[in-house]
Amino acid sequence: MAELVIRRSRLVLVVAVVAVALMGVLGAGAFGKLLGGGYDDPSSASSRAAKVIDQKFGGETNLVLLVDAGEGRVDAPAAQQSGRALVADLKKEQRLENVISFWDTSSPDLRSKDGREAVVLAHVKGDDTERDKNAKSVIDAYAGPYKGTLTIRAGGGAAVTSEMGTQSAKDLVLAESIAVPLTLVLLLLVFGSAVAALLPLAIGTIAIAGTFAELFLLGSVTDVSVFAVNLTTALGLGLGIDYALLMVSRFREQLATGASVDDAVRRTVSTAGRTVAFSAATVAAALAALLVFPQYFLRSFGYAGVGVVVIAAVSTLFVMPALFVVLGHRVNGGRLPWANRGRSGARAPLWGRLARTVMRRPALTALPVLAVLLLAASPLLGITFGTPDERVLPENAASRQVSAVLREKFNGSDDAALHVVIDSPVNKSALGVYAGQLSGLDGVVRVETSAGTYAAGQSTVTDPGNPALGRPDAQQINVVSTLTPKSDAAQSLVREVRAVAVPAGTQPLVGGVDAVLVDSKHSVGSRLPLAVALVALTTFLLLFLFTGSVVQPLRALLLNMISLGATLGVMTWIFQEGHLSSLLGFTAQPMDVSMTVLMFCIAFGLSMDYEVFVTSRIKELHDQGADNESAVTNGLGHTGRIVTAAACLLAVSFFAFGTAELSFMQLFGLGSGLAILIDAVAVRGVLVPAAMRLLGRSAWYAPGFLRRFHARFGLSEGGTAPAAAPDPIVRGASEVH
Repeated sequence: MAELVIRRSRLVLVVAVVAVALMGVLGAGAFGKLLGGGYDDPSSASSRAAKVIDQKFGGETNLVLLVDAGEGRVDAPAAQQSGRALVADLKKEQRLENVISFWDTSSPDLRSKDGREAVVLAHVKGDDTERDKNAKSVIDAYAGPYKGTLTIRAGGGAAVTSEMGTQSAKDLVLAESIAVPLTLVLLLLVFGSAVAALLPLAIGTIAIAGTFAELFLLGSVTDVSVFAVNLTTALGLGLGIDYALLMVSRFREQLATGASVDDAVRRTVSTAGRTVAFSAATVAAALAALLVFPQYFLRSFGYAGVGVVVIAAVSTLFVMPALFVVLGHRVNGGRLPWANRGRSGARAPLWGRLARTVMRRPALTALPVLAVLLLAASPLLGITFGTPDERVLPENAASRQVSAVLREKFNGSDDAALHVVIDSPVNKSALGVYAGQLSGLDGVVRVETSAGTYAAGQSTVTDPGNPALGRPDAQQINVVSTLTPKSDAAQSLVREVRAVAVPAGTQPLVGGVDAVLVDSKHSVGSRLPLAVALVALTTFLLLFLFTGSVVQPLRALLLNMISLGATLGVMTWIFQEGHLSSLLGFTAQPMDVSMTVLMFCIAFGLSMDYEVFVTSRIKELHDQGADNESAVTNGLGHTGRIVTAAACLLAVSFFAFGTAELSFMQLFGLGSGLAILIDAVAVRGVLVPAAMRLLGRSAWYAPGFLRRFHARFGLSEGGTAPAAAPDPIVRGASEVH
């Protein structure tokens, strides 16, 4: 690969420029292809219930217009006239169906307890993309003052999703406006050269442009979440910089030894380039595990994550060496006044001294660090999970305010009702018995059917029922409760409703926001063991191929799990238990199940990124004949500054999302950034050298048949023969050239 780039360096750069231009053109249309939502399992009972309601009953309520009459009452003559006009206008909207209101039903449940507010319920038509656009159009047209007597605010699932998408775009712009300048400053500090500092940014730009193009193409053929853009920018910028940082540092190190430009490129590609390839493979394997989940919210991050890793690695392995060939010694151009001319090839003495100190007393230094990490992980003992709702938005968001009013001032929220669907004929008597049983469950206020409304196990004589809920071949039953949506009690109600004896010959499906949460948790939980197993297996295989040892992959997996546990524990302490909520401006709530899984995969992958960075240099020195302690000490001395710089740069990309208004994006950014720093400092700086010292020669152990397999098929860094005959126990780790 190095020889190809050396011979055709300018052609490689021309192809790269053309490719980036084409990717930019395609990527510009990505936002128009991406969707909101995607948190539910399409095959779950709640999703199937929603499909039946869409097909036969005009769709579930997903838009709630809260109409405020000010100081008057909604049943006053002037308010009634305006309210009926509003309902008439809404029923003419081609983007809406199933419009129901207080003014055309006179239902007291659609009027607030003080009589000053009423609601209009509706279903916004279309798939996820169309629904988001339709909801935004309707909200823009009707929200605000209406005919001088009413004030309208929008809530419900469609309004929440619309506001989340708008807020996400704003958060992304703010995060990148913070991350990019800070990253450039840090790169200047790290390299002390303007030219060298700009090279990693070039790779990050290529990675982002390429992944945007990938998202456009994927969004044209399948569902892709709009939030994949946030991961693309953070990971693209961060990994592009990580990989380029490693390559630039190694190239400058080779130049500092007096090597020619071509030889420096060859050595850089054969060592740091191979490390980049393996690092990318481990990160991509971790993110590919997201593809086992049926929710397209999670799958989208798998698409984007694998894409951005591959594009960042390929551009690093081809474009970066081509730039080295063209620039040569000018890679050090634009040197800043404070830069030390000799440091590009020097070791970082602080990391070497730290490794030496740790290896002198491994247990004494590692135990306090382990204790702190385990203490940080302890909040996981009380972790609970949820899915995003209006509480992830800032308190001044209209849809969040509407939800609060519905809970406080109305007798149960129809928007949060459970929807039981019987997709087959059922007689009125059996329907009444079933509805009566449902109405007797704890927390249920009323049960609405086509045959009547039921409360406390009895039919309400004054309400003849809603004919729109019945069809000759299907029935819809709305179970309205006073329980807080997505609370433990609300989730228990879903299970109780599903346990009630059903009419003979029917198979009811239970839908609604609480049913979606229950089904999503089950869906993710049932597939999580497979995802974890795939991550562990692929990581083990890749690290074995890289090191020739079966102990190194196990050591890496164990230490990564400890650091991940600490990260998730701290995030639980902050976002679930509410610590720092006043500082960060969020509302404490259960951990977002999808975002927690995403953060696990990202943090695991990035931890393996630094694992490969450090282990590659240790193994290179070990293969050259250094003893285990010297290899670890000098390996950390060579890579410590690179890992620290890379971790700080990547953490900045993620920490910038801590400024987001969406709380689950804060969780994503702060959690990923913290995981990177914990891994770079506590794990690489202390636990890795301690483990290597305690393991001794057995750190490189592999059974005989695996040593022979690795000798034939394995790939490892470097191409230098060992200086001395290796010990038999480490023979498999050193005999690859």
